[in-house]
Amino acid sequence: MNKTEDTQRGPKARRSMANAMKRAMLGNAATVSSSVAKIAQQQKELLVTEEINVAMQTMQSISMETDLGPFFGLPSKVKDLINRLKGIEDLYDWQKTCLTLESVQQRRNLIYSLPTSGGKTLVAEILILKEILCRKNDALLILPYVSLVQEKVRGLASFGVELDFLVEEYAGSKGKFPPIKRRQKNSLYITTIEKGHSLVNSLIDTSRLDNIGLVVVDELHMLGDGSRGAVLEMTLAKVLHVSKSTQIIGMSATLGNVGDLQKFLKAENYSNDFRPVQLKEYVKLKDSIYEVDSKEEQCLKFSRLLNYKYSNSLKKMDPDHIVALVTEVIPSQSCLVFCPTKKNCENVAGMICKYLARDFLQHKEAEKATLLKELKDCGNGLLCPVLQKTVPYGLAYHHSGLTSDERRLVEEAYSAGTLCLLTCTSTLAAGVNLPARRVILRSPYIAMDFLRRSQYKQMVGRAGRAGIDSMGESILVLQEKDKIMAEKLLSAPMEKCYSNLLHDGGKGLLSLILSLIGLNVAQTLDQIRNFLSGTLLGVQQAHVCPERSLSEMAAQSVEALMEKALITFSPDHPDGSVLLITKLGRASFKGSVDLTYSDVLYRDLSKGLEGLLLNSFLHLVYLVTPYDMVSQCKPDWMIYFRQFTLLTPSEQKICAAVGVPESFVARKAAGQSVKKSQSVDTEVASRLYLALVLHALLKETDLWSVSERFQLTRGFVQTLLSSSSAFCSCVLHFAEELEEFWPFKALLVELTRRLTYCVQTELIPLMEVVGVMEARAKQLYNAGYKTLAHLANADPNDLVKSVENLSKRQANQIVASAKMLIQEKAEALQEEVDDLLTKPIDLPSVGS
Repeated sequence: MNKTEDTQRGPKARRSMANAMKRAMLGNAATVSSSVAKIAQQQKELLVTEEINVAMQTMQSISMETDLGPFFGLPSKVKDLINRLKGIEDLYDWQKTCLTLESVQQRRNLIYSLPTSGGKTLVAEILILKEILCRKNDALLILPYVSLVQEKVRGLASFGVELDFLVEEYAGSKGKFPPIKRRQKNSLYITTIEKGHSLVNSLIDTSRLDNIGLVVVDELHMLGDGSRGAVLEMTLAKVLHVSKSTQIIGMSATLGNVGDLQKFLKAENYSNDFRPVQLKEYVKLKDSIYEVDSKEEQCLKFSRLLNYKYSNSLKKMDPDHIVALVTEVIPSQSCLVFCPTKKNCENVAGMICKYLARDFLQHKEAEKATLLKELKDCGNGLLCPVLQKTVPYGLAYHHSGLTSDERRLVEEAYSAGTLCLLTCTSTLAAGVNLPARRVILRSPYIAMDFLRRSQYKQMVGRAGRAGIDSMGESILVLQEKDKIMAEKLLSAPMEKCYSNLLHDGGKGLLSLILSLIGLNVAQTLDQIRNFLSGTLLGVQQAHVCPERSLSEMAAQSVEALMEKALITFSPDHPDGSVLLITKLGRASFKGSVDLTYSDVLYRDLSKGLEGLLLNSFLHLVYLVTPYDMVSQCKPDWMIYFRQFTLLTPSEQKICAAVGVPESFVARKAAGQSVKKSQSVDTEVASRLYLALVLHALLKETDLWSVSERFQLTRGFVQTLLSSSSAFCSCVLHFAEELEEFWPFKALLVELTRRLTYCVQTELIPLMEVVGVMEARAKQLYNAGYKTLAHLANADPNDLVKSVENLSKRQANQIVASAKMLIQEKAEALQEEVDDLLTKPIDLPSVGS
């Protein structure tokens, strides 16, 4: 029998064989004396079922390795989908090599490293599809940013619909813990670093981690990135310790100490310096351009002089010759200009426009007019004055001060060639893939900090568009004072990645140990020390913290958790050898609450219960305003007072109840000193100010007018909103674990929903679809597509005709994402029905 026939007949053949095995084994069991009690018969049936399951698992493990087709073990349909949906006809040689590595074939852990834009992601996606389709396991893909999660969910939803698996989003407030059990279909969970950790915790807690066959981590080098690196390390250490069958694949930038990561992940390493487009790096000093050449003594080799006639006024406005550098490539080719600050992005975009020829206005004029209309629509009729000036010239800025709607429109317009130049901050290099013919680094600084080698490489890596350019080029603009530092930067070895469990006073280590005790993974000091030896910290302890052993770290952390009343000794073990988590500890780790704030949150919720006022959202909103956002915004006291006076008497009563009376705000607004007896906790006052911003948003759902009223960037206001919806979800999980907070459960479910979407209620079902923002939801609603079912059953061609400025690709993604959501909801309901109708195997039975 050939492989294809065997594959097609596999499931049926396995089912019939299972039934035959069961009949035979029960037949054998029937020969036992008829006097055997009924209970014994039930036990036999359970034993037979267990034996069959073991036998079937053995058979399945053999059939798992059976190829489903010629495309790296996948059906040809997968290759066709990659071609149709991604426009990729063939793989690069390195990708083929990587996919056929012995370590990949034998499902060993792997780290693979390539330069930016080398095509790392496609390899990961093919491996994920193999895990889901061939081995029938779930897979977990961990990405660093919410925007990347949403982009990937949009991109892979069509694969899920076509190949019959689920794509589930875990970002912000989205995601269910533990995930719904799926009997019929496998799932691909696409998560942020934080949500990935919560997901893994919930799967360990329910003994389901083995269902995850593959964990893929993008940007693995983020293990070295502060508190987020600590969370990623915890996640991977738990997977390694708890599930021996789960494979881990890490994609990383080239690192100087990849050996440490290999040791931590028990992984092999594959690296390649392949780039689809050759990159040439340059430096500009005064009016000279130098090529970066490692063979030269100072890394620089003279290349050419800038040939551009500057007027006296232009010399004053543009001493760094940015206009000269960009006009060598735009508008026929694309350019990215990385700037050190957000304000500088806007200033540089405006300055370039002033000195561009009028001909630029005619280039793609109709497309630019459409973009301006779309930007205006997503701002409820308002348009950023800077973009209004720059877009007609084909320029825009891109940074976190824009809303996610605006950023997405700018990104799509740039990808389509409508915009030929973006001035941007370094975050664009770490986010969505927007390559350019030329990349200019306006300065070797990010804010006040000199560039690190990894940041520089990430930015210049955006130069060169595969399939369009024969080469890409980067130009670093330097002042004479920065020349020596820049030479060090250009010749520096690749940076090393170190554990961050001890970052910020060891918060990560405390959080890890608390969750290990809560999940029953480790309950004694010895078990904790043993677990820590398998972390990246354990591998690097001699370098990261030579003055303390792992045993000392474990003991000190346990003591600190005891002091916070998060853990205690088990009363069943008088010698104090076994540790137990307290109710507060369990709430903290289940809610993924920063341990710095767990006791503060408990106190705030307790105080809130004493006098919870529900005739306005304000009190609840204050309780879920993120503590870590407070330091990012200082109140404008005049605005504070003005907004305070607009509150209703009951809302002013709420403010007084949380500790901020009107008299205090009035004195601050008048610039008067506040007496000690009248002083207010500044953290509380600042947090209430942010709560007022959120409260205004919930009432008006107009981000632009609220941003203007509080004199905050609309990007910051949107970040505050998304952070609050995520924290609201955390507070909900926290409250669920503590009986005394039962009133908050129902209230916070609804508040999470409102903060997540913050639009008119009728638009919420449409905005559940990833990528559908408020402006698009309004268009769809007005065109008659009012429910998720409408979108899931829509013809993409009809959508394109009905909705203005909607491309066929976008329409396809919307329909695929809606179908995926409908399938997820239907599957969840079906699981619930099956559970209700299934006869319990432990049903009590009275013997005859």
